[in-house]
Amino acid sequence: MTDIRSYEDSHEAGFGDYVQLLKPRVMSLVVFTALVGLLVAPVSLHPVEAFTAILFIALGGGASGALNMWWDADIDAIMRRTKSRPVPSGRVQAGEALAVGLALAGISVVMLALATNVLAGALLAFTIFFYVVIYSVWLKRSTPQNIVIGGAAGAFPPMIGWVAATGAVSVEAFLMFMLIFMWTPPHFWALALFMKSDYGDAKVPMLTETHGRKVTRAHVWWYTVALVPFSLALGFTPVGGHVYLAASIVLNLWFLRGAWAIWRRDEAVAEADGYKVEKAVFRFSLIYLFLHFTALLMDAGLRTWGSF
Repeated sequence: MTDIRSYEDSHEAGFGDYVQLLKPRVMSLVVFTALVGLLVAPVSLHPVEAFTAILFIALGGGASGALNMWWDADIDAIMRRTKSRPVPSGRVQAGEALAVGLALAGISVVMLALATNVLAGALLAFTIFFYVVIYSVWLKRSTPQNIVIGGAAGAFPPMIGWVAATGAVSVEAFLMFMLIFMWTPPHFWALALFMKSDYGDAKVPMLTETHGRKVTRAHVWWYTVALVPFSLALGFTPVGGHVYLAASIVLNLWFLRGAWAIWRRDEAVAEADGYKVEKAVFRFSLIYLFLHFTALLMDAGLRTWGSF
């Protein structure tokens, strides 16, 4: 990491700057998927325990965001998508971001372990370590497989929620993990295709920069194909059901259609129309993940109501 003192200034940070430091949009996905993992588990926690577990999982996600912003401030300052973040813009000093991240990491891990079980706390600790050290420090700047391997960090929250409730890892938790893990590469590569110069300017070895855009388009297709079996398999476990299977079939057909369009699309045509297809697939990928987990909740609700 290069010297980031140049991004600091004397402006006093406001409350909103510290909220942004925790990457609230990413945190919302962490909270939602962790909550689903907890609620669909076969063991029910007391509402206070469940709220506490989700709170500390959210704080762990925020800790990861703060530590990532501290480390990546130099490249964040270069990319249009990230240059207004609190650290590269100078609203929050790098040392403050580091202190906030470390404090929240310690608090969230210890408190989750005390509130639920040691395995849940250990998984949260590993997730923070993986995102900050394995992904941010090592993979992101060294290999075009950064998104593939690094996607594991974002895939752990539903497993942590499940383990917080049950105290153990299961097939269901693994498949929820794999749903997010396999979804991450096509989601981010679709973004990379229309964020043309950002990663190259920042010297981040995204697949578009190291292997070219044609190869990236093929990867979007093949990783989407590989995602489908995992998403459908979850529907045949005890947490799945008719709602989930129906939703998954429809969503996968739409995702495959979009990924195929990206693969077969000529780069000159894509550039001429402002990458409309790539942007549409990226936006749909967000809905894809949200609706899969929503469908799991709906099936859990139907099972609960049917038991009365």
